[in-house]
Amino acid sequence: MPLEPDRATMTEMGRLVLDRIVDRTARLADRPATSPLPPRAEADLVESFLAPPPDRGGDLRTLLARLDEAADCALETAGPGHLAYIPCSGLYSAALAEFYNRAVNRYGGLASVAPALAALEESVIRWMAREVCGLGEGSGGLLTSGGSMATFSATVAARHHRLGEDLTGGTVYTTAFAHHSVAKAARLAGIRAAHIRTVPHTPDLRMDPDAAAAAIRADRAAGLRPFLLVATAGTTDTGTVDPLPELAALARREDVWFHVDAAYGGFFRLTARGRDRLAGIEEADSVTLDPHKTLFLPFGTGALVVRDPAALHAAHDGTGSYLQDMRTAADVPDSARLGPELTHEIRGLRAWLPLHLHGVAAFREALDEKLDLAAHVHDTLSGVTALEVPHRPDLSTVIFRVRPADTGPAAAARADDASRRLLERINAHRRVVLSSTAVDGRYTLRLCVVSHRTHHDRVTEALEIIAAEVKGLAAT
Repeated sequence: MPLEPDRATMTEMGRLVLDRIVDRTARLADRPATSPLPPRAEADLVESFLAPPPDRGGDLRTLLARLDEAADCALETAGPGHLAYIPCSGLYSAALAEFYNRAVNRYGGLASVAPALAALEESVIRWMAREVCGLGEGSGGLLTSGGSMATFSATVAARHHRLGEDLTGGTVYTTAFAHHSVAKAARLAGIRAAHIRTVPHTPDLRMDPDAAAAAIRADRAAGLRPFLLVATAGTTDTGTVDPLPELAALARREDVWFHVDAAYGGFFRLTARGRDRLAGIEEADSVTLDPHKTLFLPFGTGALVVRDPAALHAAHDGTGSYLQDMRTAADVPDSARLGPELTHEIRGLRAWLPLHLHGVAAFREALDEKLDLAAHVHDTLSGVTALEVPHRPDLSTVIFRVRPADTGPAAAARADDASRRLLERINAHRRVVLSSTAVDGRYTLRLCVVSHRTHHDRVTEALEIIAAEVKGLAAT
């Protein structure tokens, strides 16, 4: 019975997989940061993986070799050279937890089905809500597949709490630098696109509280129903933190739900500097977190924490007659009644095991290191005359671009073109990979230090590559 291998076969299969994983992980520092395949070879590989499964089974060793080919045809998101977007490096201990989790295969949507494992997950959620975000006793939430689903559930809860069944005139407020999942969540929650307001930002790229207040008052006077203010604690573009205390006070005055998207920045609150820079999160009604970013967990690990879990329950609860025999577990909520997903694995295990195995201090020290490295990048690049480094980082993202040779739009356009070529030259080394964004209409490079495997040596190498390519660009 091939679907039920015996003990010896399971052991051999496990060893084959584990040996490959350990070998790949041990070689991460030497692996290219981007796919080494030329476009034609990449297209051929993609085509080969579009084939349907065979009628008869194959050899595990051969199939694992094919998987290695597929994994190599990608950004090396687990490696130390990944400085693009917001890196998600993936702890080895979390992978072990997930292997165990998938093998025992416990259902997590209803706490009574696996009460102790549900309590394990609830302990992780309470730690995030109370210790990390400071929401206080009684706060809670749920683990999600990522920040987008967390933001969607928060939006649904805010809509239900503030608008009820009538969504007419419901209006949301955010900024141009908010993650695009915020607007998407609002649309999916039934809010008209025309009622998603982009609040102006200050010169340092933060939401302007006065402009937000004026927009809310104007909309209310026009007969609309402001109900949700979304701030960002670490924007994806620049890592900037909105003025959270001022926005929290505004939300209270105007009686709107205050949500903070801290998918990137939230876990920096484990550090003293992060707690200071992200002050005000503790005033939020809800917070999006992405443990697969700054808690270094695998992709597919998000979290929504809320001040009052009853608001989540009211917006998402539901059941069916086939569940009539299910009892309620004491002190542990059913995750299926707090969010849209009914099928829910025990996601907490991939966070619980690393936190208990390594201790919170290990994560705090790693995040402090990332803040130090980002400050070092900023200070070093600020000394390169040909570059513009417009903002000191709030967190671990540094933005920079080629400095225009003159004033005016034509000079800015030429500088933007030079910045594009600079990014191509940097990434062509395949030792590091950076990404770009647009900041107030200017093409801007960004270097984000998040991976737990990125240390001073790789950052120094990245800075040497940048400096050399800036000189090379000037010479062309």
